[in-house]
Amino acid sequence: MDKNQDRYKILLVEDDENIAKLFTYNLSREGYEVLHKLNGQEGFDCAKAFMPDLIISDIMMPEVDGFEFRRMLLKEPVLKSIPFIFLTAKGGEEDILLGYDLDIQEYIIKTASPKVVLAKVSAIIKTQEKEKQKAESEVQKAAGTMGAKVVPDKAPRFDGFEIKHWHVPFKNVPGGDFIDYVQVDDNKLAIVLGDVMGKKWGAWYFAVAYAGYVRSAIRFAVQSGTNLTAHEIMNKVNESVFKDERISEVFVTLSVVLIDRSTNTATYCGAGDLPLLYNDGSEVISHKSQGLLLGFNIEGGYSDIEIKLKSGDELFLITDGIIESRNAAGEGLEIEGLQKLIGSNTSGNSVEYIKNQFTEYTNGNYEDDVSLIYIKPI
Repeated sequence: MDKNQDRYKILLVEDDENIAKLFTYNLSREGYEVLHKLNGQEGFDCAKAFMPDLIISDIMMPEVDGFEFRRMLLKEPVLKSIPFIFLTAKGGEEDILLGYDLDIQEYIIKTASPKVVLAKVSAIIKTQEKEKQKAESEVQKAAGTMGAKVVPDKAPRFDGFEIKHWHVPFKNVPGGDFIDYVQVDDNKLAIVLGDVMGKKWGAWYFAVAYAGYVRSAIRFAVQSGTNLTAHEIMNKVNESVFKDERISEVFVTLSVVLIDRSTNTATYCGAGDLPLLYNDGSEVISHKSQGLLLGFNIEGGYSDIEIKLKSGDELFLITDGIIESRNAAGEGLEIEGLQKLIGSNTSGNSVEYIKNQFTEYTNGNYEDDVSLIYIKPI
């Protein structure tokens, strides 16, 4: 492993403490960052927060065994693509075939020498790195050729409101977050923030497609003469995505805010997204939607949350790159941390304040696309 590269993260799930210590020692000595958990349930909970580059799991474990652990991961769009190795004392044909049916990369027998273990781990990591570099190159080439953008250079001017966004693509590669603004009529502006999940290095292609779906859904709703609402936009997008087999394996979180300056209201609808944060000057309130990820089901359960705005109020839309990026101690900012950050601002420029504080918190090491949209009636 190249010691100059970022440390690759490995999640080891093994109930035998002695075997776990042996594997952790050898992998850590080689330069990998290793977390150890005792069973499949602990491993599943850890994987969602740790987001490892590779998972190594025992099969025979208490509570939740390795096979069930793998099935749990396969149900999660973001976790299913993480390379997976079964660590086992059993080398029977039936177990091996069942493992490969669950789309694993490799088996490692517990009695294998450390050199064999490290060679297999290194081979899988290198393969993933090559695929990532290839996808990154293709994305950069496609972005340059098409001249397409999934995030505009700046927010549009909309009288009566200050609107800004902050976006940093992961490792400067056009990524899975997308931002869009669509003027509905003289008084209404639709503001959209999406995050493509499950295709980390190819997400740019899908972000372009989803941004197109959103714009088409808004145009269709406007042309149909309906009194447009945020959840109607979401329903139209979800229906289109659900019926499109080309992206059936890709899931998206989406936030839609429809601001109306004639009524001074913001109507919010979300699909599997992070909460909308609303600062009324006295507290920072979290509004959590209950809608499903786009494309997950034809009935997404989408509904509107309406907020009556006054001058000086603030609305924040974010993707998970902000709350999941960690500090030197490995702690994520989380929603509560961002709420405290917003509430502590006295600078008068909330976006710059958050940018500076977040960059200091993470030392500039972001773990995903970072996106924030700021809305303020003036």
